Amino acid sequence: MAIERIPTDPDAGIPDLIRQLGDDSKRLVADEVRLAKLEMKESVQRAGTGAVQLAVAFGIGVVMLVALTIFLATLIGRIAAGHMWVGALVTGLIELAVAVVLLRRGMGVLREPSYTLEETRAALKDTAVWARSQRS
Repeated sequence: MAIERIPTDPDAGIPDLIRQLGDDSKRLVADEVRLAKLEMKESVQRAGTGAVQLAVAFGIGVVMLVALTIFLATLIGRIAAGHMWVGALVTGLIELAVAVVLLRRGMGVLREPSYTLEETRAALKDTAVWARSQRS
């Protein structure tokens, strides 16, 4: 692999070199902004696709849970000598118990340390202290 040399004029003065550096910097910033826009567009498209898939999955899950609730209430009602109200009551109590268990688990997760990147912030503080000590 050959290294491409950038042609430079040996007779160029400091103002010309500074102007060339400014032009190169502007081009580099413009390229970075263009790249950021492309990456953002791709990320938004991917997020939109994921959101649609999650919405469809949620809708299918709700329909499935309603069907399961009706099935369970009917099954328990038939077992209870045809008293469908018993099946509905037992099914409601089972679903309430499951909801309480899931709610307690969720609240337990939320009580854990925050999601504000505490370890990352601590590492950044350590890095800042190190950089200050190296400067001194």
